[in-house]
Amino acid sequence: MQRTHKKIFGVLFFSLFATVTGVGIVVPLLPVYAHQVGAQGFLIGLIFGAFSLSRSFFLPYFGRRSDQLGRKPFIVTGLLAYAVISIAFWSTDSIAVLIGIRFLQGIASAMIMPVVQAYVGDITPPGKEGTLMGLFNLSHFWGLSLGPLMGGFINDRFSLDTAFLCMGALAFVGFALSQVMLPPRQEEQTARHRQPPPAWRRLTTDRDIIGLLIFRFAYTACIGVFWGFFPVFADTEFALSSATIGFVVSLTVFIGGLLHTPMGVLADRIDRRAMVTLGGLIVSGAIFMFRLADGYQDLLIAGVLFGIGGGIAMPALNALAVLKGSATCAMGSVMGLLTMAHSVGMLAGALLAGLMMDLYQLRTAFLFGALLMLGGVGLFLKCTGARGKLRIMN
Repeated sequence: MQRTHKKIFGVLFFSLFATVTGVGIVVPLLPVYAHQVGAQGFLIGLIFGAFSLSRSFFLPYFGRRSDQLGRKPFIVTGLLAYAVISIAFWSTDSIAVLIGIRFLQGIASAMIMPVVQAYVGDITPPGKEGTLMGLFNLSHFWGLSLGPLMGGFINDRFSLDTAFLCMGALAFVGFALSQVMLPPRQEEQTARHRQPPPAWRRLTTDRDIIGLLIFRFAYTACIGVFWGFFPVFADTEFALSSATIGFVVSLTVFIGGLLHTPMGVLADRIDRRAMVTLGGLIVSGAIFMFRLADGYQDLLIAGVLFGIGGGIAMPALNALAVLKGSATCAMGSVMGLLTMAHSVGMLAGALLAGLMMDLYQLRTAFLFGALLMLGGVGLFLKCTGARGKLRIMN
């Protein structure tokens, strides 16, 4: 990798890490907080899912626009907006306002995630897609693993308001770094490619892309079930403290992040499709184990397995997405679609699990997640294997 590209990678890595850490501080505390102020299962899911709802609408748009106008303008604007909007959590305890803030926060996030990933894809050397994406995703997973641990500690020792302020401050750090250290838009790779990105119809009817989107949807639906309802499950059925809940969530995410670099290197050497499949099956089994849990030890084991499954599958999936983005000259558009599948999956997982909780019992939500992940694995195999050898695995 060129020296300039290493600098860009470092700035993007740290900026995303700071932002995601701030999110991780607050998000696991929101379901318990909402439950305490009177929200039932569906409203908890809506508070959690409003972020994904708004983000889903805007992700493809901002990803595609970054293919046309460059990456930096969207990254710095999104980070600044994210910081400002995050502070609004500090000033309300209304369920309706919480839903609205999460909705606006999702729009800001849509300007960041696909564009940052596309920028990393732009500077990735051929043949190193799994390695570099696996390394970059450490920023996301380390932030999510450290954030809940910090959030539990801050909430127990200080207050939830302090956690909200920390989230906004960390997002502002990411904005400042990106504004000062990322090169001007005119120096980006997108400025040298004058041809417009391919039509949406071409991208959305590609069977390989469809397979990637389905798997990402199913996997993040399981994350939606876990993040949205594991805190309530652990609190109401096992009376675990905020710090203990935060530890389990942090450990789950940390293990997945720890595996991303070695699994990314492995994905550049072996069958990426097989890695995605194996990881998805492990995730399905882990989410089902939450339904059967009898105590803290069972929850911990299920969380560890959930992290392992994601750590195996996601570097290979992201490597396939980078290859597809390069082949179509639409890195931002492909990453936008993939991140949209992430957001829609998170929303569907949270809302449908909330309905399961209201109509049946909370443990049923975990059964729903396990079955959905199994279906996602099957459809991924069908879409990406229909023509024999997968084109994006060259």
